[in-house]
Order: sequence, then C-alpha cells, then structure tokens
Amino acid sequence: MTGPGGVVVVGAGECGTRAALALREEGYAGPVALVGGEPGHPYERPPLSKAVLAGSAGPTPLCTAEQLAEAGVTHLAGTAATALDTAAHTLTLADGRVLGYDRLLLATGARARTLPGAHVLRSHADAVALRERLVSGARVGIVGGGFVGLEVAATAAALGCAVTVVEAAPRPMGRAVPERIAARAAARHAEAGIDIRCGTAVARLEPGRIVLGDGGVVEVDVVVAGIGSVPETALAQAAGIAVSDGVVVDGAFATSAPDVLAAGDCCSFPHPLYDDRRLRLESWRAAQEQGAHAARALLGAREPYAAVPWFWSDQHDLCLQVAGLPGAATEEVVRVRPDGAELWFGLDAGRLVAVAGIGVGTAVAKDVRIGELLIARRAAPDPAALADPAVALKPLLRVPSPVG
Repeated sequence: MTGPGGVVVVGAGECGTRAALALREEGYAGPVALVGGEPGHPYERPPLSKAVLAGSAGPTPLCTAEQLAEAGVTHLAGTAATALDTAAHTLTLADGRVLGYDRLLLATGARARTLPGAHVLRSHADAVALRERLVSGARVGIVGGGFVGLEVAATAAALGCAVTVVEAAPRPMGRAVPERIAARAAARHAEAGIDIRCGTAVARLEPGRIVLGDGGVVEVDVVVAGIGSVPETALAQAAGIAVSDGVVVDGAFATSAPDVLAAGDCCSFPHPLYDDRRLRLESWRAAQEQGAHAARALLGAREPYAAVPWFWSDQHDLCLQVAGLPGAATEEVVRVRPDGAELWFGLDAGRLVAVAGIGVGTAVAKDVRIGELLIARRAAPDPAALADPAVALKPLLRVPSPVG
C-alpha cells in the first residue's frame, strides 16, 4: 500500500480538482491525492464544444501544475481507479497501486451515451477526433437536440458544414429549457442553415446515413451522438455504495459508506429549495460549487448544499442561461426587453422557482443572476413587475416575500 492516508479524490475534473484545492483553502494540512483517469492536466470541459472543437484553442487548464504542487496535491494522471474497499479504506488503481485513505471523495463525473459508429464529445480527445471530420462542406448528422448537440451544431455550421439535427422529442432542449426560450434558440439555428427535425426517432445508423423511424434517410459524412450522459457509478456500486441515478448522497454529500462522499455529475442529492427533490446536476458551476462544498464536508461541515441550479449554453451569437428548475413551475411570466433579449419566469404557488433568458452575448446575465437570488430567497415577486421591461428587477430583492 502506498500513501499515508489523508484525503483521496477520485476524478480530476471540475468538481474533483476544485475540491482538492478547496481542502487547502479550508486549512487542511494532511495528504491530498487527486486521481484522474485521463492523461495530462485537469482541464475545462465547456470549451470542448466551442473553441476547442473549432480549432481556435487548446484545452483550458483548470489550474496550473505549479498551483497543484504548491498546494501539496499529488496528481495521479492517466491512472483509473479500479476498486474501492470501504471497510479497509483503500483504493486500488489500474497500475496496481493501492492508496489508503482516511476520507475519500467520489467525483467521477459522467460518461456520454454512445451510438455505434457515432462520435461523442466528452473529453479533449473526443474533440480532437471530431474536429478532424468537420471540414467545410461535410454533411454532419447530430442525434440529439440537447445542449451538447446544439452547441456542436453551431460550431460545425460556423466551420462550413451542412448540419442536420435529429431529435426524438417534440422540441429541442426538452424540459430543461422553457419552450419559448428553446424556440428562440431553434430559430437562430434555422437562420444559420441548420435543419432541426423534432419528433423524429432514429431507427439505425448505416454507413453514410441515418435511417429514421419514419423511413426517411439523412445522408451524412459524420455522425455525432448528443443523447445525454450516464453517471459514472461503477466504482461505487461495486463497493456496495447505494446508487440510484447517481451515487446517493445526503445534503452534505455523504454516501452510504463511512468516510466516503460523492459530488458533481456522479451524485444524486436532495435539494432543500425544491422540497428535497433528488437532483443530479450536470453543469460547470454545480461541479465547482459542489467541489468546494464537499471539501468542507470532508472536514466535518454538515450544512446542506442549497445552491440554486444554474447553467448556460452558447449557441451561435446567443447565450442561454437558466437558474432553478423550469419543470417545477406551474405558471409562467414572460418579459421581452427592447434589446430583443427575452426572460422567462417560472412560478409555483406564487414563489419564483426558475428563470431563463436568451440574448446576444451576456445580455441576460445580470437579470438571470437577480432571478437566481430571488429563487434562493424563496421570493414571491409581483408577476406584473416581472413581465414589465420598464420595471427594474433588482429592487424586487428588497421586497419581503409572503411565501415561507
């Protein structure tokens, strides 16, 4: 066995790397090991579908090697974890090494769902392989009209590809984005010449074509699968840790095994703002926030994680942002601003539970941020004020909420 115990973090993505560094920021002085299955340095995933796929940038580091070294974090790159023994407090790596731990954090993330013969986009290696196929004039078929699929579509169109998106659901971006906001994004894709076919299932992939459920055919040179992801739970499940749409954790990210926590894309946790509904979030900010929160929990903190879910997607010149859970809303209010940006507010029993916005660049960022703060405060803002673009949103933060 190697290593003097301490904290072992499994997963060197956004969540795991943030947790490892946050341990030092919180004053922890013991050993910290960061185990990552991918070779190389930890990097950001959001640019993969944009600048990296376009070939205009390389991977964006999460931190420098010097920062990890200065923090005393031992980064074990390119070495997957293969077994976890929660009774013995040991983690076995693919190269045969066995690490002892006092406490362990599972930040194993998620993996892309695949289709035989299709590219996926989850890692830097995936982006490099796909970029080689996105030459001007190439016919690109994308299966799935979610965030990754539409971001890839926008990048491919900008590279001069002819793009067709096939989505089985009635509209793109499903329940994660309000219908009105999704329609605005879809219209922009159409302006860019992208053919989005909704309500259309894929029967099978054949060389050079996608065969649709209705018998139609899409001729393609390259196929990309953007059909969601699956939480990486194999290590936890084999160790006897409870798993259900992710590693099951409590509000402070504790799993069913002693001294083992889980955070980020791989975990399912109860959210206090939504009646402890279990959520599994896949977003850049959630990974960062949960990593920092998990670091405090590893050191004994027990406060529940209660950050408002938030994500964004850049598609063409538009930025879409969503805070909260649109699916929790039972009524909606729409604000259309003079600059063309649109905001959607979702309420339930008068309380604001979600806000979404779409506009050019960062046009909606400030208003969505104010909406996020209102959600966190369980505010019940006046619907008329939300709808009126002449009414500033910030003063609504000072209005006491009649909702508990």
